[in-house]
Amino acid sequence: MCHVIVTCRSMLWTLLSIVVAFAELIAFMSPDWLLGFPRSNSSASGAGVDSGEYRPSLGLYSRCLRVGSRGVGVSCGPYARAFGEVASGFWQAAMLFLAAGTLVLGGVACISVFSMCFQSIMKKSIFNICGLLQAIAGLLLMVGLMLYPAGWGSDKVRDYCGTEALPFRPALCSLGWAFYAAIGGTLGSFLCAVLSAQAEIATSSDKVQEEIEEGKSLICLL
Repeated sequence: MCHVIVTCRSMLWTLLSIVVAFAELIAFMSPDWLLGFPRSNSSASGAGVDSGEYRPSLGLYSRCLRVGSRGVGVSCGPYARAFGEVASGFWQAAMLFLAAGTLVLGGVACISVFSMCFQSIMKKSIFNICGLLQAIAGLLLMVGLMLYPAGWGSDKVRDYCGTEALPFRPALCSLGWAFYAAIGGTLGSFLCAVLSAQAEIATSSDKVQEEIEEGKSLICLL
């Protein structure tokens, strides 16, 4: 018989697992990892021409640039048509680690939704299994984030950040929100791993067992 068990700690773990997975996915796909040095919208001044400055952005495999004679339109999309065209070998490795970590977090997020009905898999706690996977995902993401700055010396980054750009030194560039979102998601994955243990304790407490023995199929505890 399926018992739906919902506690504050298990629900918090489920919601945070979903948020962390989405944060990593959005950060991975975003072009806002690096913000380039300010550039003029137009190469020539003239009536009706906007000469204000803007900052192009560069992601792991995509970028955003203003295009057109007046710099009005914004073009965002992948600069690399194939994996081998990614700006740096370090970025290629970072993408593999980040993608693997994000994939694991996405799988755990899906499983966490069903943890309200199924608390064990092959007599092993689903929370403990998912917590271990989230810790592994956090390690994968951490390695990816450490590899990412090593690729700042590539020609592609120098086009956006200036010729002074070196590994771990972005020169005229600044870090965009996607990099910080990836860091937040990495820290969140370790927090989820800790919360999974608390969710396991909450769903296997004596109070829950008493509710099950009373024949209740829906159990909600604070």
